[in-house]
Amino acid sequence: MKDDFKKLLGKRIQSVRKAKNFTQDKLAELIGVETPSISYIETGKYSPSAETLQKLSAVLNVEPWELYYFNALSEDEMKNELLSAWDRNPRLIKVFYSFFKSIEYL
Repeated sequence: MKDDFKKLLGKRIQSVRKAKNFTQDKLAELIGVETPSISYIETGKYSPSAETLQKLSAVLNVEPWELYYFNALSEDEMKNELLSAWDRNPRLIKVFYSFFKSIEYL
């Protein structure tokens, strides 16, 4: 179970890193660790220390708890799911548009 948790955390960190368009090298540089450390964290070989986790969340601009939100969909997954729903029910365009207009200026 512990190894599974480390792998889930690593996969989530990797997903957030990629969504923010950081390479492992760049992320390592920004948080002050060696690149292999990022690789080991992302593959679940090592767990990040509390200090490293804090730095990761700051650089990735997410709350630390968001790194533990393992069931989150990536932006591409959300987009694909929305487009699929739209294809199944074209009337959703009105709903999407109304929602978009309601939040456009937030």
